[in-house]
Amino acid sequence: MTTNISLNEEQQVMLAGKKGTAKQTAMRLLLDLAAAAGATALLPVRSAHLSGVSPLTGGYGLRHFLTRLTEDPLAQVAVPTTLNAAGCDADQFDQMRITVPDFLAHSQEIVGLYIKLGVQPTQSCIPYEWEGVIAEGTVAWSESNAICFANSYCGLKTNRESGLSALASALTGYTPKYGLLNDEARKPNLEVTVTCELEDPTDFSILGDWIGKQRQASWRMPFGPIPLIKGLPEILNHEQRKALTAAAANYGSPLVYLDGHSELPEPGPIQASLQFGKVELERRYDELKPRIDISLIAIGCPQASVGEIRMVAHLLKGRKVASSPDEGSGLPPLWIFTSSANKAIAEKVGLAAIIKASGGLLLENTCPEVVPYDRRWVKSILTNSMKAEHYLQSGLNNIPTSVMRLADCIAAATGDLAFEVDREGASPIAASVSEPLRVRKETEKRTLIVSGDEDMSRAVNSYQGQGLPSQGDFSIVAEAFVTDVPITFLGFVDRLTGVVREPGHPADGQSMAGKIAIFPKGTGSTVAPYVLLELFYRGVAPLAIANTEIDQQTAPACSLENIPYAFGFDPDLFENLQNGDQVELSRQNDRVTLRLLKRA
Repeated sequence: MTTNISLNEEQQVMLAGKKGTAKQTAMRLLLDLAAAAGATALLPVRSAHLSGVSPLTGGYGLRHFLTRLTEDPLAQVAVPTTLNAAGCDADQFDQMRITVPDFLAHSQEIVGLYIKLGVQPTQSCIPYEWEGVIAEGTVAWSESNAICFANSYCGLKTNRESGLSALASALTGYTPKYGLLNDEARKPNLEVTVTCELEDPTDFSILGDWIGKQRQASWRMPFGPIPLIKGLPEILNHEQRKALTAAAANYGSPLVYLDGHSELPEPGPIQASLQFGKVELERRYDELKPRIDISLIAIGCPQASVGEIRMVAHLLKGRKVASSPDEGSGLPPLWIFTSSANKAIAEKVGLAAIIKASGGLLLENTCPEVVPYDRRWVKSILTNSMKAEHYLQSGLNNIPTSVMRLADCIAAATGDLAFEVDREGASPIAASVSEPLRVRKETEKRTLIVSGDEDMSRAVNSYQGQGLPSQGDFSIVAEAFVTDVPITFLGFVDRLTGVVREPGHPADGQSMAGKIAIFPKGTGSTVAPYVLLELFYRGVAPLAIANTEIDQQTAPACSLENIPYAFGFDPDLFENLQNGDQVELSRQNDRVTLRLLKRA
């Protein structure tokens, strides 16, 4: 493998395989990403945080990959590395009523494999709340909410690492210098003016998610939306900041700037100016309110801080809630998800005892979005988090999910707040589809003024891109899967079939299996590469992938398993290519070409 980066002695030794196959694989992956992104150097990282822990999210792809990796006796992380939330609380597994066969065993297998690599089994999605974890400077974090929080508030710099690329950095101690590690890429590209009062953390969660829902295919944001938000209160607490960045990350935002709170860089190319006011806030609360009976109330996504646990305990003191669906009270059980560190504090200061006395279940090491719920009784969920709503309604669980402020969620748990529900079973999922996506879905099938050989000669039918250094020449001819909207692999691509399952997305219901997948980039969760790996291991992956932008989510999996990958194509190709076209993606030396062969 050749590279334009000048490698130091340690890096050369790893690339040569003299420190084991795991580090060699990791260096190759990092150099692929570096070349694809135009990076000219590798930077040392101070810490790493790894996503991809639950069998629900990482799945078979993760277990298979980690097993192969740990066969190397020299496979050890080179920097302090923490682990994301797992799929269950092992000590309270029975109370979670999980029925997926071997789920606990698979969860413990995954955690055990990470431990074998030297990873700290923190099993938390909030590394920014762990004492001693944050190190000033450059880090390699995967877990979308943590990335956005770290870049926005902590003085840290990290790209939106995938689970695979963060693991590669953990094993080697390095990351390519590109993207958000450069000041130029950290400039705001959206301006958002808030004209109403926001107070409850859920208000901020709705704002963050709303910003992402406004995405347009015409936006050119290589590293995701970076909003400059104006009009927020002069004082913001930890929970408000956390809720905002966690929800903003739903649609790939790696960083937010808060006017009056952030040190602002020189302005960048602002691509849109948005306004969020009372009408937008109330409309979203109305769309998100429960419309069917609530089966479970889930609090803590991201995992609850001590402050959130304190508020829950305050609202529950002297009250009773259901601890299981079998009590006969008619009330939905209340589950609070947190980290083991925060739970230990809650136990020490008496907050956990209050929650336990009320009947609530305080879970550690897991979070709402990565649990495989028993659908025989969990038919709908109420939460105070748009991050939870985003993923609970996805293909991960496909559970109708409603959102209310924390106080209202607890009131619903105690029976003090009732809802008018649609007994015919209307689902809140239908109300959550954003207008921009609905419009695009209706207009996705374009009327192209080209047909027949004569018109084909007048159309642009050849596009030039770039490839990964570790991959050789290839030529793939196949049907095209085309969308001009980013793909969210985790939860919105069926890992058994390769079909997109995202209501409102132009490609909803379409399969990329056995096709050349052409889309701008991946977005959403940083666990995406493990979904693509599972598609590959199950034989339902795309034959090749072509992105207009370098994609930290799909490129690592393509590098690892040599799935033909290309990027850097002109976005105008979406004006000419459509689903079902026969196309050829070929590479000869460093030249990559995407050609239209035949119209659908």
